[in-house]
Amino acid sequence: MILIADSGSTKTSWRLVAKNGEIQQFTSVGFNPLHEAENSMISTIQASVATQIIEKNAIEDVFFYSTGCGTAPQAKKMKFVLKSCFANANIEVFDDMIGAARSLCNKNEGIVGILGTGSNSCYYDGEKITQTKGGLGLTLGDEGSGAYLGQKLLSDFLNEEMPHALAQKLQKRYHLEKATIFENVYAKPYPNRYLAQFAKFLFDHKQEFYCTNLVYQAMLTFFEKTICKYPNYQATKVHFTGSIAFWFSAYLQKAAAEKNVNLGIVAEEPIAGLLLYHTKN
Repeated sequence: MILIADSGSTKTSWRLVAKNGEIQQFTSVGFNPLHEAENSMISTIQASVATQIIEKNAIEDVFFYSTGCGTAPQAKKMKFVLKSCFANANIEVFDDMIGAARSLCNKNEGIVGILGTGSNSCYYDGEKITQTKGGLGLTLGDEGSGAYLGQKLLSDFLNEEMPHALAQKLQKRYHLEKATIFENVYAKPYPNRYLAQFAKFLFDHKQEFYCTNLVYQAMLTFFEKTICKYPNYQATKVHFTGSIAFWFSAYLQKAAAEKNVNLGIVAEEPIAGLLLYHTKN
């Protein structure tokens, strides 16, 4: 049996493939070894995933893709966590960017963008990532991501730079107060998750010009900061994954057309492509 996981900042999607081809699926919270302690992650995996697998000791391979696993120390930390949960399995840990590339391109070259809670991009030659652009995190970048959209929305709300009627709807829906916003953004853990939740408000009010323009400008900024900086980007298929890319695919397509980007696959999450990649290869 093999276990495949794709972990973002908010959610982890798991797929267990039995030898007869039967597939089980699970979900848990997202994991990021940069910000979480080993014991905490072990407890979460044990409670939300491992207890649901009847033949846990029969798992031969675990392929785990996650944000924050791009450096050797963090990958080693995550590998220890997984080995503690699945003692008999061979554990392989990868950055979420290679997961997106394998999912969307399989063995073909392409440019890949992630637009979820955070944002990132890479050039994939069919085997490995040769270039990356973006992925600077919430403080230095994250253009086009859910956290970026939420940041822009709340900034406009606090500065009274959005339509009054829309601001009233936003305040009523989330019971917003300046002190509460500051606490969640500056004091509590995972401000990116907090901010990303407001992307749903933009989606639910996409008939409003303010909302569509905010999203569209964010997409344009993402292309300008990342995709358009790759050599020959106009001649290479550009694929996307992530909830924001999927929900706002119409604006993504419009921004791509304006920047002469050859848009390819837009998938909500990489797990289906990763399942195909690992079962075929």
